[in-house]
Amino acid sequence: MSVSEINLDELLYKASKGNLRSIGKILSYLENPYTMPEGLLEKLAKMAGKAHVIGITGIPGSGKSTLISRLITSLRKRGYRVAVIAIDPSSPISGGALLGDRLRMQEHATDPGVFIRSISSKGLKGGLSLAALTMIEAFDAFGYDKIIIETVGVGQSEVDIMNIANTIVVVTMPGAGDDIQALKAGVMEIGDIYVLNKDDKEDATKTYEYLSFALEKGDIGSSDSSWTPKLVRTSAVMGKGIEDLTQALEDHFNYIKEIGKTKDKLISRRISMIELLAEQFLYEGLKQASKEIDDELRLSAEVGSYIFNTALRLAKKSIDYLPESKKE
Repeated sequence: MSVSEINLDELLYKASKGNLRSIGKILSYLENPYTMPEGLLEKLAKMAGKAHVIGITGIPGSGKSTLISRLITSLRKRGYRVAVIAIDPSSPISGGALLGDRLRMQEHATDPGVFIRSISSKGLKGGLSLAALTMIEAFDAFGYDKIIIETVGVGQSEVDIMNIANTIVVVTMPGAGDDIQALKAGVMEIGDIYVLNKDDKEDATKTYEYLSFALEKGDIGSSDSSWTPKLVRTSAVMGKGIEDLTQALEDHFNYIKEIGKTKDKLISRRISMIELLAEQFLYEGLKQASKEIDDELRLSAEVGSYIFNTALRLAKKSIDYLPESKKE
């Protein structure tokens, strides 16, 4: 799909002024690199670089979506424009998002200062996808102050969010001691802020004490030794502790700005985006090449011969299907 530079510039201008229809159109372009207008990513990148990107992850069932809905309200009271990218598990058939986290955030649907987008993980590890990274770039470019990424809550592989977000929030809940133990080698080690949600439930105090002890010992928490991870108790359903969480987010963002870490994170995020873009091109090329040499693949699989060489031939053939370079 080709879009003239004049039309693209006009679309970007309207999007930067908060036109929701224009923003939606840009986001749709970003979901497929093969239909992306020439120079779109580069234009967005030149406009971006100021937003606070917040990664929210943690144990499944800990109430992340409800917590985010409450957090949006708190951030809006402080005058921030908020974008949410809710990454859902992909349907194995359609590839589309399954859970539709936007349904849990409908109270913000009529707020022009909030934009919520659910996307599928496309089966990629870490609960991240190319679309998520390009959309962060877009929301940043369009002046959203806070960009919240809600990952699918699949566990250890979600440490990939470390390369993307300025601030990482890990959400857990009462009675999740065994889950925390299992996740220590992964997602529980990456948090800048830990949230004990569902604080109104039984065993909340016991879990809080366990988490406090684990943080004090250094068993869990971000590897950034100069920042002391914070532990916040919330009950999203009851509206408890949300302001404490909002302030903790502000404190951490101010901290990383003071030490000059925001640019490093921006570079890390864009490197991840470039790598995933390359991966997408190679994957699509591989699918096309497989169709072309389908008979050869079937023969090799059936007789169990030339497996290594067939794989090499398939890899080399997939390069023929890479798209042509786009102009900036």
